[in-house]
Amino acid sequence: MPARKQFAGAARPGRDLPAELAERLAEALHRERIVPRFVDSYVVEHGRFGLQVHAALYRDLLYLLQREALLAMTVRALELVAAQTAAAQKSKKRAAARDAGFRRAFLSALAHRQKWTAGDALEFQNGLRMYEDLVAAAAPARRNRKPFDTTNHPFVDRCAFLLDTSFLEKARVAATRALNDLERLTAQVAESVLRPRGETPAS
Repeated sequence: MPARKQFAGAARPGRDLPAELAERLAEALHRERIVPRFVDSYVVEHGRFGLQVHAALYRDLLYLLQREALLAMTVRALELVAAQTAAAQKSKKRAAARDAGFRRAFLSALAHRQKWTAGDALEFQNGLRMYEDLVAAAAPARRNRKPFDTTNHPFVDRCAFLLDTSFLEKARVAATRALNDLERLTAQVAESVLRPRGETPAS
């Protein structure tokens, strides 16, 4: 059996970093309940109790929002991996090759963990490319965003539309808060997985 490739960070024999990161991100999203809390707090804050009246529709809404949340976390995680690889590799070509390998292994592990069909996995990858394109296009605006602005991000726009088209701007504000929570959680998980062995977390 060929030796497993090592990706960002110091060499870690015996560890499959892409698979570990995929597993822990999905677990953290489920454990921290960011999406259900985001929806429930929105309903209470704005008195939109009708969103929870029909149990089946509410479950479908949570499922769709969880998928958007996983896309947002994946985008951020791959950004963090790329940043770490770039810092560790002198050659841009070599760094890009490592990032591509990590991406393939990560998405494969995520599909396995989520028990997706081939069609599900392809749909997620298409969504991921769309997210990455929109995030890249919005990067200058995001850097200049004021503290209380809503974030120009596909997660915010798509979740607001799914959640409540009648109160779109209020839904965007709530989705921005959820995105901030998701990106903080992603950074915590990625740091714990990718941190070189023996290195203590940043205080």
